[in-house]
Amino acid sequence: MKFICALAFAALSSTAQADRIFVSNERGNTVSVIDGTTWEVLTEFDAGLRPRGIIVSPDGKKLYVCASDDNLVRVFDTATYEEIHTLPSGPDPELFVLDPSGQRLYVANEDDNLVTVVDTETHEVLAEVPVGVEPEGMAVSPDGKFVVNTSETTNMAHFIDTETNVIRYNALVDQRPRYAGYSQDGKRLYVTAEIGGTVTVFDIASDGSPTEVGKIRFDVPGVQTEWLQPVGGLVTKDGKLLFVALGPSNRVAVVNTETLEVEKYILVGERVWQLAFTSDEKYLLTTNGNSNDITVIDVARQEALRSIQVGQQPWGVAVAYGLN
Repeated sequence: MKFICALAFAALSSTAQADRIFVSNERGNTVSVIDGTTWEVLTEFDAGLRPRGIIVSPDGKKLYVCASDDNLVRVFDTATYEEIHTLPSGPDPELFVLDPSGQRLYVANEDDNLVTVVDTETHEVLAEVPVGVEPEGMAVSPDGKFVVNTSETTNMAHFIDTETNVIRYNALVDQRPRYAGYSQDGKRLYVTAEIGGTVTVFDIASDGSPTEVGKIRFDVPGVQTEWLQPVGGLVTKDGKLLFVALGPSNRVAVVNTETLEVEKYILVGERVWQLAFTSDEKYLLTTNGNSNDITVIDVARQEALRSIQVGQQPWGVAVAYGLN
């Protein structure tokens, strides 16, 4: 009896610590919810007009969604899916990041060439930072001292000092930068360029300043070069691998961050866009906008395991941990 009870407790503990995966469906105006253990779609709920950027608060209790055509950020309870409140965002919010404390939200406003800084507790706009034309990609340094924004038309990465809300450094990258991401130790930054077809790699000094150290390029036999469009990206916690979504090529590239060489291309759904790891980093999730699904990739084996149908034109993906 004790053995059976122990097994039951273990099973319940495992269930209690399951991931819950949230996918924003840009055309469907919804968020799909997936159980990270069974891979079943649990529900789909309304998330405003044209939901794109999506993130979970550090405590896992709140889901932030950029409702781009509503010109605001909608905030939901990750357990009940009820809308808690909204936050001001500036016009046409697309991507955003939270600082490590979860108190400040940095939002890219594509139409106004601004990054809007919002206090998530008081719901006040703290600052509007002028950046380049068509801001999109957003990243926050692990120490919270810098936020990086990429501007699609200016082809730059802007390094914003979070204490002063002023741009401190600018770095040129290739055409139409989409994503920026730091390694967990904060010593590297990766910026994808959709039309340029590259990822620019920067070493980051102790003062936050960037130095370009390399470019990553892509080549898939039988795939036209113009289809190799780097968009979303993600670095493993140990910093050894970078995964890059390659848009209409329907591939995810696996890059060795020491050599900056591509080790493998993984075939996924159509028009792969954004990426997220599960909490244990065993799986990588991709949103595939044209096939209306997400792909689950085994990180260790670097193989696609399954696809899961979601809503119309999935765009972003975020993971909450420890929800029943």
